[in-house]
Amino acid sequence: MAFKLGRERGFQADKGQIKTKLSFKNEKPNIIGTPIVRKDLGPGIGGEANMDGSIYISDKFIPDSFEERQVLIHEMRHATDIKLGKLEYADDYIKYNGEKFPRETIDGRDMILIEGKWKEAGHTGFPWELDANNGNK
Repeated sequence: MAFKLGRERGFQADKGQIKTKLSFKNEKPNIIGTPIVRKDLGPGIGGEANMDGSIYISDKFIPDSFEERQVLIHEMRHATDIKLGKLEYADDYIKYNGEKFPRETIDGRDMILIEGKWKEAGHTGFPWELDANNGNK
């Protein structure tokens, strides 16, 4: 009796659904290795890029909606900056392009010192936010 190697099956699909090992339907959602976690982020917060490479997205968005895609694009820019070492978040500072910005909780709000003024985190005027918004306020 002869030994036969298995044959390469490649991609196999049935009615548009991939049926091989490369099917992603049972995995948690991710964008090119970046885990996306849906959760309640609180009022006014659409998404967060995290130092561990994950992204939190508000569970208030309709999946695959225009708004959700816009937030994911924005947070992917932050995630990319983190992976490149351009952006770093910590409890007591944010570092962007080598410059440290002090960070403190003041009256229960996450505040960041920039240009001598404390501004609440999420403010669109921070340089890392401008960069993630392509310079648009």
